[in-house]
Amino acid sequence: MAGGGRAESGRAGVPVAGLAGADAVLLGFVRALRAAGVDASAERMYAFLRAVAVLRPGVRADVYAAGRATLCGGPDDLERYERVFAAYFGATAGSPPLPTVRTPPPPPPRLRARDAAGGCRTPGERDPLGPPTAALASSTEVLRHRDVAALDAVERAQLHRLLAAFALRGEARRSARRRPARRGEVDPRRTVRELLRRGGEPARLRRHARVDRPRRVVLLVDVSGSMAPYADALLRFAHAAARGGRTEVFTIGTRLTRVTRELSHRDPDLAMAAVAAAVPDWRGGTRLGELLREFLNRWGQRGMARGAIVVLLSDGWERDDPALLGAQMRRLHALAHRVVWANPRKARPGYAPTAAGMAAALPSVDAFVEGHSLAALERLAAVVRGADSGAVVGAGR
Repeated sequence: MAGGGRAESGRAGVPVAGLAGADAVLLGFVRALRAAGVDASAERMYAFLRAVAVLRPGVRADVYAAGRATLCGGPDDLERYERVFAAYFGATAGSPPLPTVRTPPPPPPRLRARDAAGGCRTPGERDPLGPPTAALASSTEVLRHRDVAALDAVERAQLHRLLAAFALRGEARRSARRRPARRGEVDPRRTVRELLRRGGEPARLRRHARVDRPRRVVLLVDVSGSMAPYADALLRFAHAAARGGRTEVFTIGTRLTRVTRELSHRDPDLAMAAVAAAVPDWRGGTRLGELLREFLNRWGQRGMARGAIVVLLSDGWERDDPALLGAQMRRLHALAHRVVWANPRKARPGYAPTAAGMAAALPSVDAFVEGHSLAALERLAAVVRGADSGAVVGAGR
C-alpha cells in the first residue's frame, strides 16, 4: 500500500479502493487512534502501512491484526484500539465479530495458487477472506470532515460511536514529585540507605527524576440557541474527555452549570440524559462575559483555572457588553497556562472573527481552532496536549 499508487482489485475477489484512497483511510484510522489516546507515533504508522501492504488492505482481519501488532504500545492501548477499530471500520453484515483483547485473531488463511490467479474454488468452499471494508472505512473518513450540523440520523449515530472513543489529556508538566530513574539527579536518601545496607561499602548511586503529569483541562461548552446544531456532539466530546480524569466541564448560555458529575456516567447516552436534566438554559441566549466572570470568581480564581488549559467551545455570540467579555478573558489568560477557543463557524468560507464578542475575546486566546467536525475536534485534542502549534494566535505561556 505504501509503495504504490495504482488501483487494484482485492485478492480472491475482494475489491478494495485504490491504493492512494486506501492510504487515506488508514491514515484517518491512525488519527482516530491518536485522538483516543493511543501513542501511535510516525514510526508506528509507517510500520502499520507496510504491514497492511504485505497482507491484504481490503480485508478486515488483516487490517485489524496489522494495526494491533504495530500501533499498540502496551496493554493500556488494546482496549482503546478495540473501541476505535469497531467505530471506524464498523461491523458489516456477515462480518465475523472482532477478536477480544485477550484472544489474538487467527492467522489469515493461505491463498491457494488458483485463488491468487483468480481461479474458482471447489463447491461449498467458504471464502477465507472477510467482507470488504474499504467502502465503509472510506465513508467514515468522509464523515470525519463533514460539518456536524449537516449530518443525518445515521451519520450522527456513527459520529457518536467515534466520539465515544476519544480521549483528552492536557499538556504534560513537570511535577514536584520524583520517582526512581536510571538517569537524572542523585537521590541522596536512597543512596545513603544503600550504603548503610552494605555496611558502608561503595554502592551504586541511586537517582531520581521528576514525574510528568498532565495539566488540568477545563471545558466551557456553549449550549445557547446559536450553538444548538453542535451542542450534543461537543458535550459527547466533553464526556469522553471527562473519563480520563483531571477534566472539568461547564455549560454556558444564560447560566453557568457545572456538569462534571453528570458526565461521570460511563454510558454516553446516560450521561447526555443527566446533563439534559441538569442544564436549565438549553437553546437560550448567550451571556459569555457575565458567566465567565462567575466562573472565575467561584472556581477559577480559587485554583481550578490556575495552570490549567481552558477550552471555550462557542461561536462567540455575546448578548451583553463585549467589553466585559474582553476584561474577563484577560483575567482568564493571566490565570491559565493556555486558553483555547474552538469555534464551529470558523470553518465556513469567508469567516472572520468580526462578531463583537469574538473580536473582544481573541486577543486573550492562545489558540483559535475550528470545532465543526470530528477532524476539527481531533485537532483540538492535539492542541490541548501540546502536539499541534499550528493554530496558535497568541503568545502562550
